[in-house]
Parts: sequence; C-alpha cells; structure tokens
Amino acid sequence: MGQPAAPLTPALSPQAGRGSLSVILKKALVSAGVAFVLFVLMIGIRTEAGPTGGLVWWTRFNELAMMVAAVFVGTLVLESGRQWFAALPRERLALPPTLRAAARLAVKLLGPALLIFTALVPVMFYQQRYILDLGILVLTYVMLGWGLNIVVGLAGLLDLGYVAFYAVGAYSYALLATTFGWSFWVCLPLAGILAAFWGILLGFPVLRLRGDYLAIVTLAFGEIIRLVIVNWQSLTGGPNGISGIPRPSAFGIPLIPGENGLAALLGIPFSPTHRVVFLFYLILALALITNWVTIRLRALPIGRAWEALREDEVACRALGINTISTKLTAFAIGAMFGGFAGAFFATRQGFISPESFTFQESALVLAIVVLGGMGSQLGVAIAAFAMIGGFELFRGFDQYRMLVFGFAIVFIMVWRPRGLVGHRDPTVFLNKRTTISADLVKEGRG
Repeated sequence: MGQPAAPLTPALSPQAGRGSLSVILKKALVSAGVAFVLFVLMIGIRTEAGPTGGLVWWTRFNELAMMVAAVFVGTLVLESGRQWFAALPRERLALPPTLRAAARLAVKLLGPALLIFTALVPVMFYQQRYILDLGILVLTYVMLGWGLNIVVGLAGLLDLGYVAFYAVGAYSYALLATTFGWSFWVCLPLAGILAAFWGILLGFPVLRLRGDYLAIVTLAFGEIIRLVIVNWQSLTGGPNGISGIPRPSAFGIPLIPGENGLAALLGIPFSPTHRVVFLFYLILALALITNWVTIRLRALPIGRAWEALREDEVACRALGINTISTKLTAFAIGAMFGGFAGAFFATRQGFISPESFTFQESALVLAIVVLGGMGSQLGVAIAAFAMIGGFELFRGFDQYRMLVFGFAIVFIMVWRPRGLVGHRDPTVFLNKRTTISADLVKEGRG
C-alpha cells in the first residue's frame, strides 16, 4: 500500500502558534506606539492663529484613537496574512497554466487598451472641462516620469533635482516667446536643447559620485536653479514670474474666434474647448514620442550601457564601457524630455513663477518612477494616473490627503517592493544558455 498523501495545509504545533501570535501582537503594539508618537501632534492637537494673532489650539483625541486603532488592526491583518502565505506550500500558490496564460495576455493588452482609452478621452468627456484638464495634468507627469525613468530607472542615477530641467524648459520657452515672438514649434526644440545642456553641466560634477552623495548634489542643483530664478529679476521676473506667454497654434493657425481661427477655416462653430482638446492631444503626442524614443534607445548600445551601469558600475568599467559618456547621455536625454514638458507647461498655463518648480515636484516625479517600477514604462504611466488622480480624489479632505497618500506609498512598498510593474530584466539577453568549460570553474561544470 502507498503512503498517505501529505496534507495541503501546514501543521503547526500549539507552541509555534502561540509564538507566532505573540510576535504578531508585539509588532502590532510597536506599530501602534509609533503611530501614536507620529500622529499626536499632527492629528491629536490642532493649532491655528486666532483672530487677535495669538495661537489657538484644541484637541482631537477621538480621531487620534481611531488612527492608532487602524494602524494596530492593519498590522495584525498584514502580519497574519504574511505568515499564513509563508506557511502555505508553493504548489498551492502556483497559478494554473491557463490562468498564467490569461494573465500574460491581459498584461500585453493593458498598454494598448490604456492608449486607446486615453485617445478617446476628449471624445467621451468633451463637455467636462475638469476631466480634460486633469487628463492634461496626468499626461504631463507621465512625460516627466518617462524622462526621469531614463536617469533613475535605466541608468540607476538617483536624481532629486529633476525639477530644475522642468524649470529650464518652461523659462526658456517663456523668455524666447515673449522676447522674440517666436512660435511654440520653434521654441519647443530650443527649450529641450537648453535643458539638455544644463543636464550635461550637472553631469560633469557628479561623474565620480554614487548613491546618497549623488542625490544630495542633484538636490542642491535643483535648489540652485530655483534660487537663480527667484533672484535674477531682470531676466526671469523673480517671484512675480512671467505672464502673457503665447498659446500654441495648430501649425501656424491660431485657435481663436474670428475669420483667421482654426474653427472658421474648418467651418465649425468656435468653442473654448477646442484649445483644451488640442493641448490634450499635444501632450499625448509628446508623451508618446518620449516613450518611443526611450524604447528605441534601450535596444541601442547606449541603452545597454545604461543598464550595465545601473547593475554594477565596476563591472561596467571592466567591460570597457565609457562611464563618463554613459552618465552624461543619460542626464542630457532625461533633461531634454523634462525641458519639453516644461515648455508645454508654460504654454498651457500662460504664466509661470518659481512656486511651480519646488522640490515637491521632483519628489512627486521620483515617487511616480519608484512606485511604478524603475525601468517600466507602463508602470510609470499607471503610477502617474494613480497618484495624480488620487490627489484630486482626496482634494476635499485637505487635512488627511497627505496622510492617506503616505499610507498608500507604504502599502505599495511592502506589497510590491519593486513597484507596481517591476522590470529589471536586461533588454538584450541570451536566448540559449551556454555551458562553461569544466577547466574554468572549481565546481567542475558551469
């Protein structure tokens, strides 16, 4: 007679169960204590300036207790689920072949489906100006995320001052358009070239820096650009900014009412929504160009050099790759796309000021790249939609919006440490494994 089949569920002893329960409770209590220390001044005590100028404060201990209890219960559920999944046999966790094939097909179709939906947004929501403006904002951050993804996701260079190139592109277009009267289509490539030039200037001082030191220098570079914009009032307008920035035209045809406008030439009634729809498709085209160029560059030798630099710089040098040109091209190309996005931002707003280019913008774009999955184009797009849309979703909860945002980031980092769509596989790899000679390895066979 054969041996009885092993049970599918793991058998845990009472001592192991009590031990795991005590560990879970200990972690939950520690998390609740940390939450209490963090939230006691943020939520428990509220302060505001009174009518006489004095400080007025009041307590909100009920909300504080609810938040601490939520952290305690959430930690219990999270740790219990983690231990339960860890105790399950791998056979139970494996998906059937049909479900795996369906999941792969869904992932392949997700990108084209999102692209089709995005292209149809102005058609479906033509009468809803708020959704169109939100779509333009999301696509702007998608383009910024794809530009920063070249530096951070592909080359592995932590850049905390990416907003500097965004600002250079915006101010370059604003100054060229208002001073010389050049059109958007002439100023757009110039703004990208100037931003790429500043990217090269940033790259030279940081050629020997890595990790935290590189992040600090790039952060300082972003702050230097912002301070220059604030203090060089004769050129940039200082804190007052630059107004009266020209709007883009449809290749020379202005989007205005009248006989010379695009609507009159097409024989349709003029609507202010025409310009919004045009801007939507314009930023969509710029974002798709950024995506296409990034994908093409990954297949070229420079893209493979970026990936090698990201994985191990010492090994990259040993292979004979010029790390200086590799880093400079990553900074320059990433900055160029940031400059394009800045030029679009300037022409869309019609007004720019230093308040639009703070460190918070760099942190937001970097969070989009990290949470979406460094190196993943689809993940960056999904993360931009989730984060920017999430900010708008919680706009009515000003007091708790950043708190919910922080919880979401922590949840993603625990659940998916490599991002929503983690992608670190090399672009080029061997389809067939090669066997190493036994004379070259101590084990006897590779």
